[in-house]
Amino acid sequence: MALVDVLIPTMGRKTGLAVVLTGLLGQTFADFDVVVSDQTEDGAGYLESIEIETLTRALRRRGHRVALHRHLPRRGLAEQRQFLLDQSRAPFVHYLDDDVLLDPPTLGRMLGVMRAEGCGFVGCAAPSLAYLDDVRPHQQGIELWEGPVRPEPFAPDAIPWERHLVNNAANPLHLEQRFAPDGETVRYKVAWVGGANVLYDRAKLLDVGGFGFWDRLPPEHAGEEAVVQFLLIRRYGGCGILPAGTYHLGLPTNVPDRARNATELFGELMAERDGRPSVAAPPEVLPPAVAGRSADG
Repeated sequence: MALVDVLIPTMGRKTGLAVVLTGLLGQTFADFDVVVSDQTEDGAGYLESIEIETLTRALRRRGHRVALHRHLPRRGLAEQRQFLLDQSRAPFVHYLDDDVLLDPPTLGRMLGVMRAEGCGFVGCAAPSLAYLDDVRPHQQGIELWEGPVRPEPFAPDAIPWERHLVNNAANPLHLEQRFAPDGETVRYKVAWVGGANVLYDRAKLLDVGGFGFWDRLPPEHAGEEAVVQFLLIRRYGGCGILPAGTYHLGLPTNVPDRARNATELFGELMAERDGRPSVAAPPEVLPPAVAGRSADG
């Protein structure tokens, strides 16, 4: 068993998946296996294409176990993430979406922070290089962790939504120039980190229920990673880090309909885990959409 299982949900992005697998092939940290779950409905030959087969063979040649699943019908991203979690056995699970490129040290850096802090998750935002010249000082109010990462008292009416702004556009790259110019790892406080590149302690993720709430949502939804991270922040703490070492490929979203957001379940899920009566989130405290995409402009 590897130390990390890399869990990749994919749908209709053969090129993106090939880029992701190439990025994994170049990681300096090597104790990981890979699980891919494909939901391309007309995807005959998708996982069997020469591009994906070649990269799969290259990863296996390096000693990584690679499992490829066709997982249909589509029931939404929360169910897709839960399916992947159910396939995992490693102490840490690394959710990596099919539209990001990783720098070689990224996975090792994330794991180093996770083991040092003992928190629930460590995330690297996925900035878009298309916004590299779009500097946004008004969105760069980063809150650094000065001491160890600790749980924070998140509640439906007490979530610091404004923290998500530091992960927008190319803000992580601009903040990296200020706070991590020599590549030294910097930890910062988050509301959530978009699900494109997040490392979880598997036992802690299971302790808060994972993505088992998927059946309470329609297939078209967003925010599934945000509500899970809210629960983990409350119980175990979580953080984002710089350098992010993660680049969004700019592919069109597979979730255009974001009318339903999993964050609406936070009060209900929190109450279930705390054993207290449910406290519904006042509608005004929920943002219009928790996109789950740090590259949103």
